[in-house]
Amino acid sequence: MERIGKCDRMYISTPVPVGSTLMGGNLPVRIQSMTNTDTLDTMASVAQCIRIIEAGADYVRLTAQGTREAGNLANIKRELHRAGFDNPLIADIHFNPSAAEVAAQLVEKVRINPGNYADKRASFTKVEFTEKEYNEELERIHSRVLPLIKICHYHGTAIRVGVNHGSLSDRIMTRYGNTPKGMAYSAMEFINILRSENFKNMVLSMKSSDTAVMVEATRMIACMMTEKGFSYPLHIGVTEAGEGVSGRIRSAAGIGTLLSEGIGDTIRVSLSEEPENEIPVAKEILRFIGGAAGRVANPADKLSFKSGEKSYKPEVLADENGSILMESGETFTGKVITLDATTFVPFSVETKGKIILNPVFDEDDADKLAVDAACLLGRYFITRRADGVCITNRGKVRGQKLKDISFAILQETGARITKNQYISCPTCGRTKFNLQKEVKKVKALTGHLTGLKIAIMGCIVNGPGEMAGADYGYVGAADGKVHIYRGTIPVFKNIPQESAAEELLRLIEADQASL
Repeated sequence: MERIGKCDRMYISTPVPVGSTLMGGNLPVRIQSMTNTDTLDTMASVAQCIRIIEAGADYVRLTAQGTREAGNLANIKRELHRAGFDNPLIADIHFNPSAAEVAAQLVEKVRINPGNYADKRASFTKVEFTEKEYNEELERIHSRVLPLIKICHYHGTAIRVGVNHGSLSDRIMTRYGNTPKGMAYSAMEFINILRSENFKNMVLSMKSSDTAVMVEATRMIACMMTEKGFSYPLHIGVTEAGEGVSGRIRSAAGIGTLLSEGIGDTIRVSLSEEPENEIPVAKEILRFIGGAAGRVANPADKLSFKSGEKSYKPEVLADENGSILMESGETFTGKVITLDATTFVPFSVETKGKIILNPVFDEDDADKLAVDAACLLGRYFITRRADGVCITNRGKVRGQKLKDISFAILQETGARITKNQYISCPTCGRTKFNLQKEVKKVKALTGHLTGLKIAIMGCIVNGPGEMAGADYGYVGAADGKVHIYRGTIPVFKNIPQESAAEELLRLIEADQASL
């Protein structure tokens, strides 16, 4: 992937206020999640906000797809205050500037997506502009964002410029491609618009379900801001990470990579589960990476390594010579680098030949070990800096479980694909069906297949754009109806939810039979 800029120093953001709290700088990294209730259902939304907050979240985000939902944020906030909770609330906006302008008067932060705030929904077609026409488009966007900026100035509301890989505009993709570079430039356009109005109370995010894209885009925007002499807080997370162990590992690998470099001021673990389930995972990532301080204040302190030695004999996947037994009958030999639970190998280390990472843990909890191992190892496999892994554990997690975790880390970082990859969004108020139930159903019906990327999305916001890299998509349309995609092309529309998973399987089997 293309590098933009030279980041030869650590990225340290300038703190910004979000309600009564500050975010950024050397402050602890903040944790957030998002409700999946109907935002018009005040008491259900309040109850879920409370569960999220009591689990340990600093901020709660709610969708506001229309002005009615945006207006009801006032009632939700009032009921939360009555219950004794004053955590900042964030409104999540797609396609509807009017909703953003209402919400900005009521909550502490508004998230807008540059790809669909003023631009039309992407059609994935080239839209060529002359330089004059391109600048005129930026002026049009500026005029459309200006009312929101004025409202946020007046009310002290923060703005998150939240770029999603799957919803870049045709204009951006034509000029920069559907790439991390395109994401970074999309964000920079909005940063420049906000700064031109002397608005600096902003947060940036670069979200993707692909850990490598998310990491590279976030590094790029950090470099671009550093070169221009400003530094706004960064929200990080792997969107549509899925559920279960795989979702936790994918999130930990991507988030842990950036946090270990000192990048990131607020995080969300996006799981297709109840939102309060996200918080313990986020807390464990921060505990493992940031310790008591809640962030890596000086990444250089962690850049140490030991080469060619092992503190403990690995129990699975390797022999004494560093030969990794990845599968029955298959061996892999290379240079062994032993890591302890707080060690990160610097990217500048020059190595020859194949590299085997041998992290050493002392852990009795398998889920915790999976998250910690992904935090530690993710950065090497996301960037293809290592060729094999051998996890050693002195605790109760042994044998096959260590092997399962190893393969899951390789799978979720894209380093080695041994099964299907499922992309599924965290549920929100826009979801058109029981997403958690549908994810499990699709997995059960297609789990015998190998090497496919299948996206299960709750609404049209997250599909088809957010699943553009998937082989097949399963997207909530109207209530109880599903669109089924091959790539970004809808093959079947408005299939009843009860039979949609079976229809998806029939499509996949027909495609494979025709090969």
